[in-house]
Amino acid sequence: MKKYITQLLALSLSVMVIPAIPVYISGRAGNSSKKNENPEISTVQEKSEAAEKQDVSEAAPKEVSAADPAEPYKVLDMASGEVIEVPVRDYVIGAVCAEMPASFHEEALKAQAVAAHTYAERQRIRERKNPTAELMGADFSNDTSKYQGYFTQAQAKQFFGESFDESYRKISAAADEVLPYILTYEDEPIVAAFHSMSTGKTESAENAWGAAAPYLVPVDSSYDTKAPGYMEEIRLTKEVLRQKLETAFPEIVLGDDISSWIAPQESSGSGTVLRAAAGDRSVSGNELRQALSLRSACFDVRFEGEEAVFTTRGYGHGVGMSQYGADSMAQNGSTWREILSHYYSGAEAVIPE
Repeated sequence: MKKYITQLLALSLSVMVIPAIPVYISGRAGNSSKKNENPEISTVQEKSEAAEKQDVSEAAPKEVSAADPAEPYKVLDMASGEVIEVPVRDYVIGAVCAEMPASFHEEALKAQAVAAHTYAERQRIRERKNPTAELMGADFSNDTSKYQGYFTQAQAKQFFGESFDESYRKISAAADEVLPYILTYEDEPIVAAFHSMSTGKTESAENAWGAAAPYLVPVDSSYDTKAPGYMEEIRLTKEVLRQKLETAFPEIVLGDDISSWIAPQESSGSGTVLRAAAGDRSVSGNELRQALSLRSACFDVRFEGEEAVFTTRGYGHGVGMSQYGADSMAQNGSTWREILSHYYSGAEAVIPE
């Protein structure tokens, strides 16, 4: 593989840690075990959002020898505490099984496979440069609150049930066609962030996580506005809202009037709430999204009596590839290369040397 160069990303002065959310396809959708059964609840990278954010904010790996492309990945199994070697092909297929509905178009599945492979390669290089003690020599673990989702064949069989043979065959064929490829920017594997569906326009890494990446910038994804579950409404009673806000923001001061508790103040061009008033605090839209378990940080709020009513658009952090957008592009004739080129501006799909 080509030698990795110096810093890939322009870093922000500071990046606040975003807690991982056990979704994605864990919607990564709410519950990964329901993702393919109900495509309306997609699998997206909410679980590994914390890892993505941290990755974007870090300098690129320097002077790190590339692994043999055929070298298995080392995965720490959280249940047994053992580090298991997983062939690259098996890992990529398992990641697509865990991250995208098998009902999606083959070209979208191929795009997801390249993104999954890229994620794994970048993570492996990071661990070789700065090992994480708790991984015990592994490249990553199967803890989906921190890392990309991955199913073993046995887990996929249980997940897909009666549709296993057809689903696994379809995903395997898609992964095999693009298996050698990863996405790079200036010869380095990119942070291949993805999400379920955008607001109609993807978000920049800078707005979402505080650190810019030249290939993670807003692009049109208007197909998403027609995706199932694009707009959702959640109602929180005064008591529940108070509990959630006080848990997330200790010592927050809330008055008696619920309508004074939350007020969006600044939004991005993609619709993400960047800043909002929460009681006597100024917080980010992502902090509120986490605190209130909203589907996205693109939201409106209104108050009806003693209830707060939140209307969200899209699902996930909105950065990088929209899975529903990728499927729609594929349905309209786009290839996996065109999908990836659209969502990761300036990145290239290459076969590592």
